[in-house]
Amino acid sequence: MVSEFRNEEAIFDAALGFDSEQERAAYLQRACGDDLTLLHRLEALLKVHRSEQSFLEQAANSLQLTLEVPVAIEGPGTAIDRYKLLEKIGEGGMAVVYMAEQQRPVRRRVALKVIKLGMDTKQVIARFEAERQALALMDHPNIAQVFDGGATETGRPYFVMELVRGVSITDYCDKNRLSTRDRLELFNQVCSAVQHAHQKGIIHRD
Repeated sequence: MVSEFRNEEAIFDAALGFDSEQERAAYLQRACGDDLTLLHRLEALLKVHRSEQSFLEQAANSLQLTLEVPVAIEGPGTAIDRYKLLEKIGEGGMAVVYMAEQQRPVRRRVALKVIKLGMDTKQVIARFEAERQALALMDHPNIAQVFDGGATETGRPYFVMELVRGVSITDYCDKNRLSTRDRLELFNQVCSAVQHAHQKGIIHRD
């Protein structure tokens, strides 16, 4: 049995050395003789081998094409459309927020939120666009205003909004040593903004 396997393996290896299909077929006929079972088994093995080689070549070509396509690298100093990115000021699960400078038609500092590279699935894009539209509906002094929106060169959506400078509300309260009454008055302003969002049919779940 071992000798038969080695013989089959030797014939298979030798058959791989032929570039011409006709020469390979003629060799198999001679090597297998009247053993049709061996012939058919070797033909099947060679077919599988050719399929695997074809798959590997396609994968290699695909990888080469992927490597040749320039990947958009965003960060401070680069630009998205007419907005120059200055500093990363926030990052979540699906998006990054930059402080940016609008170049035209006016120059001003803004906040730009864009989907992360590799996170641009249909589901994430749908959620992002829903958030963008929800913010565009807001019109309240305690909610950042949306100015603009668009898509990057790679098709990832972004939106631009009012840049609000400051610290978290708890840090602000602690730093300024606000009394309980002052904290509640500040919290009342937050509730006013949340109520406005609720009236627009928006619920913030964070």
